[in-house]
Amino acid sequence: MEPSHLARKERCCLTALRELGRRLYKGRWGYFFILPNFVIFAAFFLVPVVWSMVLSLLDYQWWGTEFVGLRNYEQVFSNRIFWKAVVNTAYYTLGVVPLWLGKALLIAALIFPFRKPLQTFFKGAFYLPHVTSAVILSMIWLWIYNPPFGLLNYLIGRIGLEPVAWLGNTRTAMPALIFMQVVMGGGSSIVLLSAAMNGIPTYLYEAAELDGARPVQVFFRVTLPLLRPTLLYLVVTGTINSFQVFTNIYLMTQGGPQFSTTTIVYMIYDTAFKQFQFGPASAMAMVLFGITALLAIVQFRWLGQEVEY
Repeated sequence: MEPSHLARKERCCLTALRELGRRLYKGRWGYFFILPNFVIFAAFFLVPVVWSMVLSLLDYQWWGTEFVGLRNYEQVFSNRIFWKAVVNTAYYTLGVVPLWLGKALLIAALIFPFRKPLQTFFKGAFYLPHVTSAVILSMIWLWIYNPPFGLLNYLIGRIGLEPVAWLGNTRTAMPALIFMQVVMGGGSSIVLLSAAMNGIPTYLYEAAELDGARPVQVFFRVTLPLLRPTLLYLVVTGTINSFQVFTNIYLMTQGGPQFSTTTIVYMIYDTAFKQFQFGPASAMAMVLFGITALLAIVQFRWLGQEVEY
């Protein structure tokens, strides 16, 4: 390479560095104001994720640490209970997300014609469980599902049916958890969908009415297509949150009976903090991260094809 060419390349690099430094100096106060948020992000998200990736390659014990490569991943993938946890988590997600989103969409559509004060009242009422502690909600539903004196068994007993051990039966435990989440969840989704509906221009509804469209046709031909960006966001975040379910499992079933409600996150907790196997637990966490990232990409590619932002 000729010296003149090297000199030009060095001058270009120096010019680029000076320009970068000038921009950083010019926006120094902006970086100063976002610094606290970045520090919190790094301390409570970035560093734990990186450390979990490192732990997944180690045999981490209190008395010493040994590099084992991919052995923890081999142990995880050969664990039959882990695959059962994956299936349980997928079952929970497929049960919760469509029903919870359908419920939120139905309620948002029903309160949409009301006046603003009445809309606000209903949105606040449905949002209330969202701000209530998950521990309190789990304790309430433990009482509802209680076999001897729970509210649900009392109601089915009034129509002549035998009481059911809802959380003690392998066939009913997971459906019971899904039903609980569908009933209590969806408050934030109702608020977002209501806001999206109120943002649709009224002239579109007026044009549909002039064309003789019925309310059902207006909903499916006008409202629903314009809600696609919001629905896509809710599907992606709802799927991620459902794959990370833990509190309800921990407080209500402890993963039982017979691992029928063991989810990936609960198994990570059990492996790390009960069995003190931090390497395999970190490998499970990385697998969960990969699954949720892959699902988010697929949902954006598949469901986002017809979304206009």
